[in-house]
Amino acid sequence: MVAEPFKNFINGETVRVAAAHLARHDARFDATRFCDEVIPQLDALELKARAMCVASALERHLAADFFAAADHLERALAPVPVQGTGIVVRSDEGLTGWFLWSAGEYVARRGLVHPERALECLRQLTQRFSAEFAIRPFLVAHESLVFETLHEWIRDDSEHVRRLASEGTRPRLPWGTQLPRLIADPSPSLPLLAALLDDTSEYVRRSVANHLNDIARDHPELVADWVERHLPGASMARQKLLKHASRTLIKRGHPRILQSWGTGVPFAGMVALSVSPGTIQLGEYVHLAVTLTSTAANEQRLAIDYVVHHVKQDGRTTPKVFKGWVSTIAGGATVTLTKRHAIKPITTRRYYAGAHHISIQINGTQVADAVFELRMHRD
Repeated sequence: MVAEPFKNFINGETVRVAAAHLARHDARFDATRFCDEVIPQLDALELKARAMCVASALERHLAADFFAAADHLERALAPVPVQGTGIVVRSDEGLTGWFLWSAGEYVARRGLVHPERALECLRQLTQRFSAEFAIRPFLVAHESLVFETLHEWIRDDSEHVRRLASEGTRPRLPWGTQLPRLIADPSPSLPLLAALLDDTSEYVRRSVANHLNDIARDHPELVADWVERHLPGASMARQKLLKHASRTLIKRGHPRILQSWGTGVPFAGMVALSVSPGTIQLGEYVHLAVTLTSTAANEQRLAIDYVVHHVKQDGRTTPKVFKGWVSTIAGGATVTLTKRHAIKPITTRRYYAGAHHISIQINGTQVADAVFELRMHRD
């Protein structure tokens, strides 16, 4: 079964249903005209462009007075979902799901000069979808007010509101506007993350982990400090959060992070790597076999990743670390670990023909490599 394209999360039916909800709560909202303006444009647009298109239409069709428009949006919202059930994509009772990406964008555009009212509207929207994109312009324009508000939201009854305090301030949020001030100095967000570290909701804790992982890309020592401070005596839930927050630094072989997770000591032993077949076509797989022979008397705990050095158009290579195995090998033992790796077209990487090296990285140190030849077309 072919997965439905992401862009169809916002489609003609999404727009028609939302327009009906809006018209039900204010007779001045012309649902037919709104749909006639938006729906013919959608087929040519990808998901984010669709969300922006709908937001622009909301600017034209909601009341010119932002306070009246915010009231209208909030009246049209579906009831808040039961905690822990996730986001409801569609409801016969009101606005919810992907349409609210556009509603949040509308609030970000028109509410920037009325930040207190706009933030309350985003608090309502995020409980039915997420306002993680919409809150970011307010962080740029009204940083002090937003952080003051977020310190209130971390105590909110709604897990969605608490999550927004973390997700909305992620410095490198995918699809979201980057926050250069927080990339340079993430310290304003750290008290929020500390308060949410042991949140009762895994949904919130996972956001905290992703936020810390964002920070690790620019401030690895800060995150290493965080892990060293918060890992001792941690609950299983906190350990899971911190491990997920450590993932980029683990792949980079950061010594302090590896030490925190018990994989900071170089492997004592011999490593052999084989990659087969030696030549593949784009779209096929290579099979990795890693044989480890310990020369230590005691068991060793190992974080084993593999690095594919992708060939670029100019012949240079760029490394990409992939998750391999976490293993404990007994003293003097020999083990073989296997994995299949796909070389298939993806939207975020373009492949080029040539010799691709694969390296094995154990506890942060590259210890063995092999090579395979990638051909783009069959001879």
